[in-house]
Amino acid sequence: MSGMDPLPPLETLLAAERGEDLPLPEEIAGLYGPLRFPRPANRPYVFGNFVATLDGVTSLSAPDLPGGGPISGSNRHDRMIMGLLRSVADAVIVGAGTLRSVPAHLWTAEYIYPPLADSYRRLRAASGSPRPPWNVIVTARGELSPEHPVFRSGEVRAMVVTTPEGGKRVRGCGLPSSVVIEEAGSGGSVDARKILSVVGRHSGGGRFLVEGGPRLMGDFFAERCLDDLFLTIAPQVAGRDGSVDRPGFVAGKLFAPGNPLWGTLAGVKRGGSFLFLRYEFSTPTAS
Repeated sequence: MSGMDPLPPLETLLAAERGEDLPLPEEIAGLYGPLRFPRPANRPYVFGNFVATLDGVTSLSAPDLPGGGPISGSNRHDRMIMGLLRSVADAVIVGAGTLRSVPAHLWTAEYIYPPLADSYRRLRAASGSPRPPWNVIVTARGELSPEHPVFRSGEVRAMVVTTPEGGKRVRGCGLPSSVVIEEAGSGGSVDARKILSVVGRHSGGGRFLVEGGPRLMGDFFAERCLDDLFLTIAPQVAGRDGSVDRPGFVAGKLFAPGNPLWGTLAGVKRGGSFLFLRYEFSTPTAS
């Protein structure tokens, strides 16, 4: 990425986050400002990250336009924040659909924003977690590609969380022996609380980042397991005509009008025409 213009600092419009300042290296702090997280005593702190268009689209659902890159235009501020959040997470949790949509991806800070790779590594070391976060793949049916770099690269610790039925398929698909396979559900679904429990046994708890997709995020909201949501608003209108599914960041669950979930705006940053929002949600005090 040599020859690229320096990334300008984000403009902070609101900073009302609770918790303690994390030990951000100077280069990251200069771009983002302070980052604060509470530390619940009896459970992990769970936060999500998504990018959406002005009309709420989070995926174009096109095979040649995977992931959030087409939504954000591969915006550098968005990728820098993704790297920052991955740096402070003990585990990054994604669904199997998200895994399939980006067949070369690793859920590490260095992968998503290489210019700050050294700073991300120093942040992890200062936080007491020098290794990259666990890459946790959630699949009810156990339909995975065993050749995905998450499982084969050796750069991340990989875990698959599935159902007993899915576990049979996962164990027979040829994954490396280093991949941890855990069962945390029954029937056709995996419970968000059980995901957190099994991931916590291996990672030691701490902070868990959920990056989707929308159905997995819906499960975490439905079980009141999400403390924070980091939401990038990209200044494009994608549109919907009913010919293809273009979901928001929650799918498969219905909350309003019977049981709407209200967040508290805790942070607003601006980078050009992009907004970077942070919402806090009330969650039970015990896991």
